[in-house]
Amino acid sequence: MPYSSTQVWDFLVGREGVGIWLGPGAELGGEPGAGYETANGTTGEIRGRSEGEKLRLTWRPKDWDHDSTLQITVSGTEQKTTLRFHQEWLAGADEREEQQAYWAEVTERVVAALAER
Repeated sequence: MPYSSTQVWDFLVGREGVGIWLGPGAELGGEPGAGYETANGTTGEIRGRSEGEKLRLTWRPKDWDHDSTLQITVSGTEQKTTLRFHQEWLAGADEREEQQAYWAEVTERVVAALAER
């Protein structure tokens, strides 16, 4: 993305960014152990946070019978940043495919929202 890593990080952990990737109604705590719940019933908790670089949390949509682990990393310079979503402990190929499509859409929405700023 043609934005600084600071701009991308600040957006992702801010209210608008959290609403895009985590889900509507979610409040993202800053400390490990802080829980969250979205308006559509996805729940989880922060597992780790390296300010400006990495966020790790559990992710469990209301219709799943298991948690997955989501890791978001931001790396780059003042001119260009890479955003990565990595999700572990998915139930199988169908769930991996579904989540891959979800994170691709989220990335597009994040890029569009940053472009409007």
